[in-house]
Amino acid sequence: MITIGESAYEPLIRKLASQPDCEGIRVGVRTVGCSGLAYVLEYTYGEVYRDDTVIADRGVTIVIDEKSKNYLAGSELVYLKEGLNEGFKFVNPNVTAECGCGESFYVE
Repeated sequence: MITIGESAYEPLIRKLASQPDCEGIRVGVRTVGCSGLAYVLEYTYGEVYRDDTVIADRGVTIVIDEKSKNYLAGSELVYLKEGLNEGFKFVNPNVTAECGCGESFYVE
């Protein structure tokens, strides 16, 4: 499914700790943008559905909905610091094109 890169563990744990009732991060893909798809990360408060995949590793729980699994297969969630910018990024081998602004992507 997806893996959590070493650089992402500490930032994820900090984010989860800032939300006292939060049980994990829901990761998904939604239809948006000029290339068609965008990643979504949201806090989850225990809502896990029958077809969801739950990944629990080193204090981090990630929940992935059924529709997003194919788009995320083989991806790695990393945390990057580039100049003044920092944040989570998906390294996704399924992406065949991205929009110029980097907000959305396309998978054939």
